[in-house]
Amino acid sequence: MLAELHVRNLALIDEAEVAFGPGLNILTGETGAGKSILIGSINLALGHKMQKEMLRKGTGACLVELVFQIENPTILQRLQDMDVDTEEGQLIITRKITDGRSICRLNGEVTTAARIRKISSLLLDIHGQHEHQKLLYPDNQLEILDEYGQDILALPLERVEDSYQAWRAVCEELKEYEIDEKERERELSFLKYEISEIEDAALVPGEEEELEKKYRLMSNSKKIAESLGEVHRLTGYEDGAGDMTGRAVRELSQVAGYDEALSGFAASIGDIDNLLNDFNREISDYLSEFTFSEEKFFETEKRLDLINGLKAKYGKTTADVLEYQKQQKNKLEKMENFDRQKQELLKKKEELQKNLEQDCRALSDERRKAAADLSAGIRDGLKELNFLSVEFEIRFSRTASYSRKGYDAVEFLISTNPGEPVKPLASVVSGGELSRIMLAIKTLLADKDDTETLIFDEIDTGISGRTAQKVSEKMARIGRNHQVICITHLAQIAAMADHHFEIAKSVENASTISRIRELNSEESVEELARILGGAEITRAVRDNAREMKLLAEEKKKAL
Repeated sequence: MLAELHVRNLALIDEAEVAFGPGLNILTGETGAGKSILIGSINLALGHKMQKEMLRKGTGACLVELVFQIENPTILQRLQDMDVDTEEGQLIITRKITDGRSICRLNGEVTTAARIRKISSLLLDIHGQHEHQKLLYPDNQLEILDEYGQDILALPLERVEDSYQAWRAVCEELKEYEIDEKERERELSFLKYEISEIEDAALVPGEEEELEKKYRLMSNSKKIAESLGEVHRLTGYEDGAGDMTGRAVRELSQVAGYDEALSGFAASIGDIDNLLNDFNREISDYLSEFTFSEEKFFETEKRLDLINGLKAKYGKTTADVLEYQKQQKNKLEKMENFDRQKQELLKKKEELQKNLEQDCRALSDERRKAAADLSAGIRDGLKELNFLSVEFEIRFSRTASYSRKGYDAVEFLISTNPGEPVKPLASVVSGGELSRIMLAIKTLLADKDDTETLIFDEIDTGISGRTAQKVSEKMARIGRNHQVICITHLAQIAAMADHHFEIAKSVENASTISRIRELNSEESVEELARILGGAEITRAVRDNAREMKLLAEEKKKAL
């Protein structure tokens, strides 16, 4: 369950810490006090986007921290499978947002928002203020059915997904064959031209690098010859270094016998003279063999231009050009065997479509079983939510084509009046009825997927009176097996709270701030009286609130 929520510098909240408990947690307060901001902060921590204006004015960063205490062994195992460690079942999610930067942490370690969203789907389910409107769209209805029937639908859905991808790949390949004869001839001619152009070039891997070396050498041949000639003169024996070292050798040889140290100097200068003599001779040999051929230079330049031209058309490197040639040869082979290849693909498509049809039919059969159970569950749930007479069914039809979810299209149909035929939700139900239908569905889904925490942001939209009482009893019943966090404006629902929190707005130091605190029993009665009483809270209103709280406690004991 969600054990703690810590929020700092978000909209009207400067800092708030809430310790939620098990069962039904109710949040109440005046309109605009910041109730939805608190729920929005949970969404924010779970990786959702934040609008810049949500950052509290005058602050540099906001922070939201969620502390989960997980007891369900199935969820703990799933988290372990996702390489998420928990310390005695505790999991901490933190998100800090500054101008243009967001950092998510999982148990103190930096992680991605995408990973947080994936993990959070195991921990809680948030029903926003307008989420029930999703029920009006067939695609969402199919998603609800698949989520409800996940135990029996997971494998058929996987098979359909695999069959669809294989069938779709062949369909895409067949699009290449949707050309007329003239276009085909043009394509053949163009492919042959490109392949021939690359083949005529007779490219050799690594050739370009060698040619560039030769080109640089020949381009600078004049400068090389001039520099080497000068080096040969400076190290030679006609007023060059060789002449000077020779004279030094002769001078030292005349006096070397007078001192051993002089003998060492003589030996060293002799070595230098020999090295210089060898160096000068090698330079002379290089110069004698060094020639510049205009013809070879032109051929090298022309070859490089050819290679660079091919690279500009077909790839960044020689290897890319050769790979492109290989690809074009494959295309040419297909084009030259156009009819045969097309017929083979059509046959393959037919076989794959037959497999896909079978997998879709098997999925549809299982979906219809799940739909029957879901319909019955929704009917029972709606009767508990004060639908005195209700018929609910899920109608199947077939889509025009296949998709990765099969060929089923579903539509939720309902009748809330005796003798009236079932009709699509959009043409029958009011906002309050739609909220109750979504509540019934959320209850069924929660029981299916082991979700520990359910969050409802104003599930009471459009309801009152006896219906509100039924909804409150349903919420309390859900709270027996799940943690429920609910924002409400109705006293009937608030009275059922196991933990009642008040969110209030005040002005402190010329700044508007929202505060949240858990109410004790007497304070809860006072808050119920505020909800019931409006502008003035009389003794009679307080007595009514107290009686409502007592009746709610008795009702919870009987659930």
